[in-house]
Amino acid sequence: MPKPDKKVIDRIQELKEQISYHNYLYYVLDSPEISDVEYDRLFDELLELEKKYPELITPDSPTQRVGATPLEEFKTVRHSLPMLSLNKSTSEPEFLDFHRRVLELSGVEEKKIKYTVEPKFDGLAIELVYRKGIFSIGSTRGDGVVGEDVTQNLKTIKTIPLKLLGKTLPELLEVRGEVIINKDDFEKLNKQREKMGEPLFANPRNAAAGSVRQLDPKITSSRPLNMFVYGTGRVEGKSLSNHWDSIHYLKELGFKLSQWVELCDNVDQVKSYYDKLLKLRSALPYEIDGMVIKVNEFVLQEKLGELSRSPRWAVAWKFPAQQENTKIKDIIVSVGRTGALTPVAILEPVRVGGVEVSRATLHNEDEVKKKDVRIGDTVVIQRAGDVIPEVVSVVSSKRTGKERKFLMPDKCPVCGSKVERPEGEAIHRCTGIACPAQIKENLAHFVSKGAMDMDGLGYKFLEQMVDKKIIQDQADLYFLKKEDMMKMDRMGDKLAENLLNAIDKSRNPSLINLIYALGIRNVGYHLAGVLAKNFKSIDNLAKQTVDDLTQVYEIGPIVAQSIYNFFHNPKNLKVLEKLKKGGVKFPVEKAKIKETPLSGKTFVLTGGLDSFTREEATKIIEEMGGRISSSVSKKTDFVVVGKYPGSKYDDALRLGIKTMNEEEFKKMTGK
Repeated sequence: MPKPDKKVIDRIQELKEQISYHNYLYYVLDSPEISDVEYDRLFDELLELEKKYPELITPDSPTQRVGATPLEEFKTVRHSLPMLSLNKSTSEPEFLDFHRRVLELSGVEEKKIKYTVEPKFDGLAIELVYRKGIFSIGSTRGDGVVGEDVTQNLKTIKTIPLKLLGKTLPELLEVRGEVIINKDDFEKLNKQREKMGEPLFANPRNAAAGSVRQLDPKITSSRPLNMFVYGTGRVEGKSLSNHWDSIHYLKELGFKLSQWVELCDNVDQVKSYYDKLLKLRSALPYEIDGMVIKVNEFVLQEKLGELSRSPRWAVAWKFPAQQENTKIKDIIVSVGRTGALTPVAILEPVRVGGVEVSRATLHNEDEVKKKDVRIGDTVVIQRAGDVIPEVVSVVSSKRTGKERKFLMPDKCPVCGSKVERPEGEAIHRCTGIACPAQIKENLAHFVSKGAMDMDGLGYKFLEQMVDKKIIQDQADLYFLKKEDMMKMDRMGDKLAENLLNAIDKSRNPSLINLIYALGIRNVGYHLAGVLAKNFKSIDNLAKQTVDDLTQVYEIGPIVAQSIYNFFHNPKNLKVLEKLKKGGVKFPVEKAKIKETPLSGKTFVLTGGLDSFTREEATKIIEEMGGRISSSVSKKTDFVVVGKYPGSKYDDALRLGIKTMNEEEFKKMTGK
């Protein structure tokens, strides 16, 4: 293999810089300087040189946008600064109330408050990390503290620079932005999917999110994704004093910034901007559902601070939902992944806010009765939050007398199991443990830690097993053979053996884990322990009446009814018998809890822990005789405080409750 000389090295560097610059002109500024033919010539030359001298390929090369192998699953990324969600206002008085709080909390004169205003994109929030100008990690927002590593997928998006423009670059730069799909591109994408017989995306937001969260970057690359920046996280090596300057600095570095960002000197300018953006809304090439208002100066932002999950210095002023009239052709019942039954109106197709709508949710039986919605009615529909279509009201003046009332079924339309509506709830639910509509979620719960703990058997594998009809219920897992495993994508001999070993190992669960794994509605890990302690076996638990169950401390009538219904569903009993035939041991045991420093104490968890998940910490506390509470009160003994604690930490300080950090918690528990 020939060694590159200086001339080749310089030419490769020159080509990379030229191509990156022309990508910026074309995708970010929409003002190309060269033809497609000239661009292709530069790109092909770079490809040939890199093919000849592969040792000169670098991560920031334009040729490296696609080419990574598919992933088994996404890794997690912890954001160095939380990606906070925004509080919302839906009217001018609510915005003015936000402004009033800004003045009160900041303590500065009104004339010193400036706001940056910008469109609120309807897409997927992401964070990009650049080290010395090179794109290194890209992640989703996730829960705001931890997101998914989607670096390879984000590299395929042309409006995300692999290397920043400019000579003097910051040591570290965290960029926040939104991945979107333009309206026209969304329509074309759905037409393509329709031709291929693939399910259509509901809206551009779902299409963007689904495209970024693909395990195969080549699929992401085929989607027409775009990205706009809206802010920064940590910045090292560059001093920035306000939001306006920071986003324009990002534009200088090669990022795409909305042309509709403005700096407002007062609230009247903010209100005028809102009116202007609302009129522009339908003409914009992408979906927006409101505008974001941010206090401009970083010093003031820091002074105003944050609530547990949202900043006090920013608010989203939402637009009113867009509405249209159409006719209901039928009302069907959809069974969700958690067993919830939702009445859905089948509509004569109509365009609402640039998206064709043919279905709309009716939420639940009470809503249908309250609005008196009937099959054949003409109705007003809107996209709630500009995403989920819903029926707002009936146009009763257009009734003909031929309309028909809707009744919720008493049996699940998918599996035929009994449908229940728990007391005090508005939702009807299927009681079938192996209902095809919810089996994937039930399986994911069944194999999880704290349940049957089948290490390595992730959601993607379970999804394939169901889709390929390898399994139909939880018990089928215990009848799998190696040849069944090999039917799945990206499955090798060693991985198949490891998964079968994990399944085999799970055949001897504790009673607590087995009860929890069954996924009985309203029974979490703690209540599973209560049931194990009091009834000592699955067979004994299954014999209890609702009255028997309510005699147990912590078991109320709603939980008791859920347990009773579960064990009186023939389909569930069939799965339990099948589990036994598959070799799962149904233990008879007492939950023995020794006296520990945690015995009888009530704990509240807040913030993220490094050494434990929230579920693992809860399990430790409960196994050592402690109790978990979701809120802080005078009855709370300890509040365990992790990273980025929420309002529970403030409540603990206010009430004088003892707090402990993670190290103190580990010392107390011996973990």
